[in-house]
Amino acid sequence: MKRGSGPGRGEKARPQPAKKRSASSARWLRRQHADPYVAKAHRLGYRSRAAFKLMELDDRFHLLRPGARVVDLGAAPGGWAQVAIERVRSGQGGRGAVVALDLTPIEPLGGAVTLAADIRDAEVPDLVRAALDGVADVVLSDMAPAASGHAGADHLRIIALAEAALDLALEILAPGGSFIAKVWQGGAAPDLLAKLKRAFASVRHAKPPASRAESAELYVVARGYRPHPRLSSTPPPPA
Repeated sequence: MKRGSGPGRGEKARPQPAKKRSASSARWLRRQHADPYVAKAHRLGYRSRAAFKLMELDDRFHLLRPGARVVDLGAAPGGWAQVAIERVRSGQGGRGAVVALDLTPIEPLGGAVTLAADIRDAEVPDLVRAALDGVADVVLSDMAPAASGHAGADHLRIIALAEAALDLALEILAPGGSFIAKVWQGGAAPDLLAKLKRAFASVRHAKPPASRAESAELYVVARGYRPHPRLSSTPPPPA
């Protein structure tokens, strides 16, 4: 405490009233305390409850195979990257590798290369390929905008993020690769869905059990990437 910053001699410090939480903050705290996935994440050492969403998606679609090279977009704080590291056995002497990218710096993760960058920056595809020493087998995106309270605007913003993630995926995916991105109820917008169907052999929507029932989130899962010069500005790597 700086000299002179406290109460004068003989005076009693007046207790400061606690700051009141907003109703939405209070509801969020109650939900967190009651959420079994939050408790399970703490117990098992995952950085977020979102880790279980990726586990459940992968249990259904079987994308994170040992040896796969994975890129996690919007990775902070790192829950999805942790799951990817475990399932592809990155850093365990095999071929598996994980790159975790976010605008926000990510605390180091054993078994992953972390990059602080905007996925829309022109140099990002080269940065990712250099970090992987090649192309990716799976690109993941759990990115979502801060909620504005306006459902229509929020849906447009999350679709824009999914489109940016797909544009990057088309630059860095190996033939046969897979892509997962968060969208919201209503699914991928028509233009995005059409682009996915041109680029991938299979496109499905899924809501993992770990997604809260009241949440609007939904994921699009695309498998079997088919490179096409009209979809990507980068030619596919040689076989």
